[in-house]
Amino acid sequence: MKNQRLEPYLPQSTFLSISKILSQHKVALKITRPRVTKLGDYRPPQNGHPHRVSINNNLNKYAFLITLLHEIAHMKNWEKHEDKVKPHGQEWKTIFRELILPFIGLNIFPDDVMRTLANYMKNPAAASCTDTVLLKALKKHDQQINPYLEEFPEKTIFKLANAKNGKRVFQKGEKLRKRYKCVEVNSKRTYLVSAVAEVEAIQ
Repeated sequence: MKNQRLEPYLPQSTFLSISKILSQHKVALKITRPRVTKLGDYRPPQNGHPHRVSINNNLNKYAFLITLLHEIAHMKNWEKHEDKVKPHGQEWKTIFRELILPFIGLNIFPDDVMRTLANYMKNPAAASCTDTVLLKALKKHDQQINPYLEEFPEKTIFKLANAKNGKRVFQKGEKLRKRYKCVEVNSKRTYLVSAVAEVEAIQ
């Protein structure tokens, strides 16, 4: 995608810095429809394709920037080490910190996001969506806020908000660490759904 189409998704004053980083790499960036299980994705070069990064289009500007830098860190980590190190090992964490620190210095993040982000950066997780404290701080700045799955009692019938296929209906089951065991009503298949997944309860 052309860089000009990226600007509306980013916080003010960050576009030029992001464009400069991207211009240093052969990367195909795609802004995609929301995905329930991930906010962004990285795929290394293969079969003639360059680096590929995708980011969900429903993220607010702060979440979009953090997710984009997360995936760019994967790209830079691959260029240095390919598959010889763990995807979220110390090498990736070091690169991610180096990428995000200049943006933290711009004072672009709201105070609540800044506090949780500073704590998150002490030991970045595999994905920002797995850090529930950071995710909740970021979601407070969404234009539309839906309730989280964890707010509803067991056996609640619900559908996932902003899902690509919004017709699938689930029943909430028992909690397993940070996810709930949920059964899709039609297929009877079991899925693990994040406690902070945004959902719409069905009466």
